Amino acid sequence: MGSAAMSDSPVSEPLPAPDGPDPDGRVVVTGGSGFVGRAVVAAFAARGHEVTVVDRTPHPDRAVRSVVGEFTDARVADDALDGGDVAGVVHLAAITSVLRSMEDPARTFDANVAVTQGLLEGCRSRGVGRFVMASTNAVVGDVGHARVDETVPLRPLTPYGATKAACEMLLSGYAGAYGMATCALRFTNIYGPGMGHKDSFVPRMMRAALAGGGVQVYGDGLQRRDLVHVDDVVGAVVAAWQRRFTGTAIIGAGESVTVLELIDVVRTVTGCALPAEHVAAKPGEMPAVIVDVGRAAEQLGYRPSVSLVDGLATVWKDFAAPHGPDQGPDR
Repeated sequence: MGSAAMSDSPVSEPLPAPDGPDPDGRVVVTGGSGFVGRAVVAAFAARGHEVTVVDRTPHPDRAVRSVVGEFTDARVADDALDGGDVAGVVHLAAITSVLRSMEDPARTFDANVAVTQGLLEGCRSRGVGRFVMASTNAVVGDVGHARVDETVPLRPLTPYGATKAACEMLLSGYAGAYGMATCALRFTNIYGPGMGHKDSFVPRMMRAALAGGGVQVYGDGLQRRDLVHVDDVVGAVVAAWQRRFTGTAIIGAGESVTVLELIDVVRTVTGCALPAEHVAAKPGEMPAVIVDVGRAAEQLGYRPSVSLVDGLATVWKDFAAPHGPDQGPDR
């Protein structure tokens, strides 16, 4: 399973969340047709915001304006940001595969760092003051079984982690130089309905349960992981937007489980045997992802509310539906 320093000056007092939608303009969501993006778009639309999605594929809701194209094409970003009514950007699009980043670091740099720089500059030149970006705890590398918070130094071990660290620095620079409200939300392993197309461990287990098969476990299965439900992630994104939070915040469940414990929960949820076959561990796999979500709680009012059992039940319901699991672009 997959999974600093920005300006870390905390806001002295978290601002109260507004009761209704912000009246000040349109939300641009990059990667808005993907797994997390569709949930984020739905949340902003439900609050009355006009949303523009920028993605390689159109958003499935035709009522949502889609700008379709490659993110490395500056004209695509210009099309999304032009119009004078943009309040800010929620930047979810990126190459997130560690393996792909190692195979093609130059393309990963272009897609992650250069695109983020272009979006930030597009916002600055148009007076757009908010920018929320999806980041990762891979920016700190391997810390063993230590609990990670936002003060841990940046030591990425892959091109993917390095590009996200570079993006966090860019956000910090634009906040410091231009007064923009820029934040990086470091997500742990996100799961939930709508991930039927993905090849991460949770959907692999669900597909195996449907087929009456088993799963492979790398090594002894005692690696610890933090899994956060997509509903909690969306709540954090909306809170960061509303409060104009600047800085970094870790968004996770705040509780880690071993891979073997995770399999046991899936067995409970699905009622399937789901036998596990232990295979050789992958080189470089992190022994643990254990995070502290205290800053998110303090600054964003973040409280993860979906338990692992309840969250996995939502994924199983999606996979077991008569029409099959919700499919979408792999983001």
